[in-house]
Amino acid sequence: GAALKIWIDADAAPREVKELVFRAAKRLNVPTVLVTNQRLQPPPGNLLVTVIRVDGGADVADQYIAAHAEPGDLVVTQDIPLAAVLVPKQVAVLDPRGDEHTAETIGERLSVRDFMDQLRTAGAVTGGPPPYDARAKQAFAAALDRVLTRLLRPH
Repeated sequence: GAALKIWIDADAAPREVKELVFRAAKRLNVPTVLVTNQRLQPPPGNLLVTVIRVDGGADVADQYIAAHAEPGDLVVTQDIPLAAVLVPKQVAVLDPRGDEHTAETIGERLSVRDFMDQLRTAGAVTGGPPPYDARAKQAFAAALDRVLTRLLRPH
């Protein structure tokens, strides 16, 4: 198969998450693709990182990632429906807080997300996610290392 690629759902990913991935990509020599519907520059001097700009609109970046990520790749996204499409395709999925979506967890995560969505649609105030802080960044860094080590291990 092809070599590992890292995909970032870049419109929603915190800057710290992108920076951690850029450093890991450079250290491990892993090509990384930012998929965005905004203008975004790849980090200067890191030729492993490319930017794919898609048309604006809901889920266009997600659809691009779903169509192009291959088994054995890593996708960084907080989009649970996207994760639910990728996990059965043997694509590793990490959210920016360091939670890895797996075949065992994705069904429940999707149910909770849909339930919260229904509450919001019904007018309930559910509050947003907690702020992205040092603990979240550390959890992501540790999970990124763990998942990349696993994916790069010879089979």
